[in-house]
Amino acid sequence: MNEDDVRREEFRVTGDAVIAKIKEVLHEGNVRRITIKNEEGNTLIEIPLTIGVVGAILLPVWAAIGAIAALAANLTIVVEKIETTPESAAPPDETPPVSGET
Repeated sequence: MNEDDVRREEFRVTGDAVIAKIKEVLHEGNVRRITIKNEEGNTLIEIPLTIGVVGAILLPVWAAIGAIAALAANLTIVVEKIETTPESAAPPDETPPVSGET
């Protein structure tokens, strides 16, 4: 995977909407990393994610995010998603007709 395969999206949310937005983004899938920044653009927390590492493993992270959200009025969530490209379409199989067919 190279840097071209990663797409970044930014969302500006209020402190009380941070966890809901992160859950929404995780539900969409293909998330590689989530970064939460304050109003000045300083990174408060950066969460690297691997495929399938969601849920109970992230409970301590949810607590940290909740504490950060309680202290901040407006935050920016930067989401890095892995771009999935459909495999190139293969040409249809050309099966020769069976002898005797018309």
